[in-house]
Amino acid sequence: MSPVASTGVGTRIAAAAIVVAVLAVAIVTVGTLVLGADAFIHLMTADGHPAEAARSMFNDSVGRVVLVALAVAVLAAAVLSAALGRRIARPLRDVGRAARRIAAGDYAARVPRTGPEELVDLADSFNQMAAALEEQERMRRELIANAAHELRTPLTNLQGYLEALRDGVIPAERATFESLWDETERLVRLSRSLDVLAEGDARPGTAPVVELDVAAAVRSATELVAPAMTAAGLAFEVTTPPVLPGRADPDGLAQVLSNLLQNALRYTPHGGSVRVEADGVDAGPCSVVVSISNSGPGIPAEDVLHVFERFYRVEKSRDSALGGAGIGLAIVKELVESFGGRVGAESVDGLTRVWFSLPAG
Repeated sequence: MSPVASTGVGTRIAAAAIVVAVLAVAIVTVGTLVLGADAFIHLMTADGHPAEAARSMFNDSVGRVVLVALAVAVLAAAVLSAALGRRIARPLRDVGRAARRIAAGDYAARVPRTGPEELVDLADSFNQMAAALEEQERMRRELIANAAHELRTPLTNLQGYLEALRDGVIPAERATFESLWDETERLVRLSRSLDVLAEGDARPGTAPVVELDVAAAVRSATELVAPAMTAAGLAFEVTTPPVLPGRADPDGLAQVLSNLLQNALRYTPHGGSVRVEADGVDAGPCSVVVSISNSGPGIPAEDVLHVFERFYRVEKSRDSALGGAGIGLAIVKELVESFGGRVGAESVDGLTRVWFSLPAG
């Protein structure tokens, strides 16, 4: 590394300030010596003083002033620039140390908001980036842990059944093979869900968004799930306008509706109710809103903000028992955002509402 490249910002500012001070004094000195000397000698000779004496007097007095001015200018420039350099260099060093901590895996590193306005903006941007990285790291750890759990449960069951069959502990009956089939189906569903998420990450925003009738798509999806709702003893209500133009990928929208309806079916207790509504609202570009509400135990307030995260489950034991892997709502979010829409959830007084919005057609 060259000496210039390794010089600190404070030293560079001090050196630049000193150079400017010297140049300023030099310019003033040259101007004084060239222009001021002639004027001074002319006035002195007009008053009766010899020209040589006048020049000597001018050189002695101006020379001392110039030297003193130069010394004062250099000293003042050095002091002021050193102070300014330290004020600028300290926040930059803080950012550098925090960046090295984050590179080492300490995502809790933050920098103080000190210094000039531009450095405060830099600190804010750095802290926002660090917070986002910390959140991504949290989600990554949870995803790995939950994915391992989701894979471990059916694999453990399969291993147990196969060992029992091998050792003759249980007979090779139809019920046994049905249990094995259920576990393999669970693994297949998990792998398909992961494929959907991976495709969304690899090709964001590439869904073939077209104009369609959202109301017709909602009615079609609800007709498919209506028998299961009835069999589960649930009151099922659907409210849509005759026509509701919107923009989405038809297949993707069908999957979004299927996921949300299956969630409502899974988590609504017997005797509860599920309500599906679709309507247009005057709320900017995403003016088509579809919501699925269901009665039940609800979602704790601290969990509502995380339900669309991958593998996030509100009650791990309950979701595992009901076959939930914590991916359905993550897929909904990926798909809806690829259409240019938004998603949201709220849960109050035993009523949970999950909604998504789409661009109007």
